[in-house]
Amino acid sequence: MTTESPSDYNDLETLPTAQLLAGMNQLDQTVPLAVQQALPQLEQLVEATVARLQAGGRLFYIGAGTSGRLGVVDASECPPTFGVPAGLVVGIIAGGDTAIRQAVEGAEDDAEQAWLDLQEHNISEKDVLVGIAASGRTPYVIGGLQAARAAGLATGCIVCNAGSAVAAAAEFPVEVVTGPEFVTGSTRLKAGTAQKLVLNMLTTATFVRLGRVKGNKMVDMQLSNEKLVARGERMLMDELGVSEAEAAALLRQHGSVRAALAARA
Repeated sequence: MTTESPSDYNDLETLPTAQLLAGMNQLDQTVPLAVQQALPQLEQLVEATVARLQAGGRLFYIGAGTSGRLGVVDASECPPTFGVPAGLVVGIIAGGDTAIRQAVEGAEDDAEQAWLDLQEHNISEKDVLVGIAASGRTPYVIGGLQAARAAGLATGCIVCNAGSAVAAAAEFPVEVVTGPEFVTGSTRLKAGTAQKLVLNMLTTATFVRLGRVKGNKMVDMQLSNEKLVARGERMLMDELGVSEAEAAALLRQHGSVRAALAARA
């Protein structure tokens, strides 16, 4: 596994802060290029996800440690960003919600638990399951994908090593080969960054395709704080050519940017 290969940097403890930061930054610049190589694979996963969600399915993530946390983060950001129901994108981490803040030792080694965790959400063949595992060998993720695929779900994955067991278990694997880390084996670094980029692209492209963005604006975003209300007002001002006061009144009246735009169409 290249993610476990020795770092190209050594004697880190002897380096001044400026050199530590420069080295990490230099490596980080390779991540988008690695993601670029995987875009054809990601396109297939997006198309499969769009089709399942259009047919009434949901998107699930499973992962352990950093990978699991990234899935939970992406899932939690979809409702406020795109105005979708909270249960449409679901992130599940090995060890349960406790593992979001504190490592649950051994949770990732249970190949049977992911499918049990998914059953709590009444998962079905209409849904999509994406396994996230930098190493590509996490038993929790492999077992979950194998069971899901056997049950007829669309399955994808995001891994950072080539030719992994996780990729073999998924119908639509996305392999972003990020190489050795700055600190040997610390996949929360480059691999974690790559996974976050791919997750951003997966859900953003999916919900653009599903009509949750108009032009380049989040017209379905939840107006849950003053910043977002102000953003919504600016959208209406730009789109409709109205004053700030008129935009505020429209937003109060209709409750969302999309509804306000539709009312003035």
